[in-house]
Amino acid sequence: AAFISIQAFPALLDLPQDLEVSKVSCGSRHTAVVTRGGELYTWGWGKYGQLGHGDNASSDQPRRVECLVAEGLRAEEVVCGPWTTYVCVLE
Repeated sequence: AAFISIQAFPALLDLPQDLEVSKVSCGSRHTAVVTRGGELYTWGWGKYGQLGHGDNASSDQPRRVECLVAEGLRAEEVVCGPWTTYVCVLE
């Protein structure tokens, strides 16, 4: 099983340099960001599929949610719940 660092304090995060974050939301054990370009990146504890990558894997590194890209959807808003992630998208 992957070790996920759950911290109760802010930590620096490495995102690709060309990304500009417009929205951020934190759940109890996961985080999501929306970029100005409408991409969604998630990371943290993924036991219930709340990261949106089609599996239950956890990750300490931000990963782009590829299913939105594949469907031609643009993320506008994101809200993380305790074990869920809600995303408002535009076609």
